[in-house]
Amino acid sequence: MIRLAGWVLKILAVVILFLALLGFAIKNTVPVVVSYYFGTHWQAPLVVVILVVFAVGAASGILAMSGHLLRQRRELTRLRRQAGPPAVEEAG
Repeated sequence: MIRLAGWVLKILAVVILFLALLGFAIKNTVPVVVSYYFGTHWQAPLVVVILVVFAVGAASGILAMSGHLLRQRRELTRLRRQAGPPAVEEAG
């Protein structure tokens, strides 16, 4: 019963978050101009600009984290090889 209640709460939270973001997207359809160097610019709805900036930020964060994560995995593999096979305890 507890699992069902947790599942229902998760679904309800996702639906509420989706509706809040949908309302934000509907309210922010006014086009904005994003200016770049050398006189170039891009015109798009505000919600699209926010989504693109969020996606670029998330991708750059993942990229920045990946080097550290790969280093940790190599270190963990090295330490596991160094430690040898796990010892098996006999029950008795």
